Amino acid sequence: MAKQKYYVVWKGRRTGVFTSWDECSAQVSAYAGAEYKSFDSLSTADSAFRAVYADYKGKSASAGQWKMSLTRPQTPSISVDAACAGVPGPVEWCGVETDGLKPIFKSALYPDGTNNVGEFLAIVQGLAWLMEKQLNWPLYSDSENAILWVKAKKCRTKMARTAKNAALFDLISRAETWLAENQSPNKVLKWDTEMWGENPADFGRK
Repeated sequence: MAKQKYYVVWKGRRTGVFTSWDECSAQVSAYAGAEYKSFDSLSTADSAFRAVYADYKGKSASAGQWKMSLTRPQTPSISVDAACAGVPGPVEWCGVETDGLKPIFKSALYPDGTNNVGEFLAIVQGLAWLMEKQLNWPLYSDSENAILWVKAKKCRTKMARTAKNAALFDLISRAETWLAENQSPNKVLKWDTEMWGENPADFGRK
């Protein structure tokens, strides 16, 4: 039996939460600039409808789920994430304010990388940003490996060095040096994806 889906229409012939694709399609098909998305639960859909489409565009259906959790992440805080197409493949990473999704930083796209390397560099860049701004906020990442690497102050990647990823290895070296020379007061915490949905910095490619 197919799982029940709920469809939010922010912009269409009629707006609201609909319980079938046929109802949703009637509001958005051939409607210029339609804004809509499916969700797995009615409570998530209701919450999304009260928000704005921009908060969910390009994101997993579970994005923003943490706002309805009884046990919520600490805020203010920042969340970081990485995305990599292939292993190795082009990798990028970013950081956002957890509550409000305000962008803090976004990397360039680097070839011949891995997701764990991107997650490691994202955490270090986030910690450096927090120290520069003198903010005593926690930082969230959904990568256990990257968190352990940061605690060890060493990027323990098995990624092969190539001519294409020389710049990435340079960033790794600089990140390790920063960790060795700085004692960050900010906590690095694991984002609970099962409880809270996708990390707010998630690139929405799952």
